[in-house]
Amino acid sequence: MTDAPAAFAARGSHHEVEEGLAFAPKFDRDGLIAAIVTDADAGGVLMFAYMNAEALKATVETGVAHFWSRSRGALWRKGETSGHEMAVVELRVDCDQDALWLRVRVAGTGAACHTGRKSCFYRAAPTGPGALGAALTPVDDARLFDPAETYKAG
Repeated sequence: MTDAPAAFAARGSHHEVEEGLAFAPKFDRDGLIAAIVTDADAGGVLMFAYMNAEALKATVETGVAHFWSRSRGALWRKGETSGHEMAVVELRVDCDQDALWLRVRVAGTGAACHTGRKSCFYRAAPTGPGALGAALTPVDDARLFDPAETYKAG
């Protein structure tokens, strides 16, 4: 894990990181930090993504959620293409500052997932005896927009 880039506070002692008030995020060896995103009003989980220092800095400075796309290798402002921008209501950091929690309000249809759904977590995996290999169960899987129409080229 790496220390916080210059835009953020330097990481102090274990006690300072856990009990202090300095925002000193801990990025992993790839320069990323985990970010869970929830609906600020309903509380449900919307998505999970990663941020690098640039994305976190942009999020803090603008109040709009930015992430690092590992597949594209690029900064990504959530909602830039779809119009479903995420206004950050609150940004929290966990006890050792290596994970973030963003409480957001999603513009437009309220869909956070590129598949057109409110949440990226729209399927449940069974648990318990005999559950391994069982099919996923759709939950809250209504599409709020048509991704083929929203993301069409050109």
